Amino acid sequence: MLRYREALGLLPAVRGHGGSARHRQFDAAEMDAVALGLAIEQRYDVSPAALAFGLRVLTDPAARAQVAELGRRIGRIRPLPAMALDFEKERALRLLGTPSAGGTQTGSRARPPASTASRTNP
Repeated sequence: MLRYREALGLLPAVRGHGGSARHRQFDAAEMDAVALGLAIEQRYDVSPAALAFGLRVLTDPAARAQVAELGRRIGRIRPLPAMALDFEKERALRLLGTPSAGGTQTGSRARPPASTASRTNP
């Protein structure tokens, strides 16, 4: 079972322990990592292969993007609300000083703010 977990990448990397390549010795930190992996598998009822894939998704941006896309397509991950995108678009238009979708000039500055006007007119 340890060789299987090692092949999946669920064991800490082998350090030079000396001795035979057939026998691997674990220190306390390595044993804690193995125990954590087993606890995660039991708690979430996943196989070692599923846990290994979860680790890959966390570390591989391409795998993460594809899994997220699948999640959106099957409804497990909701897409960003259109309102949030509209808000960002309106904000960008306002910063650029271009008319918004509503037809108003959002970036114009017809008069300075009251605090600036009071400082320039004693």
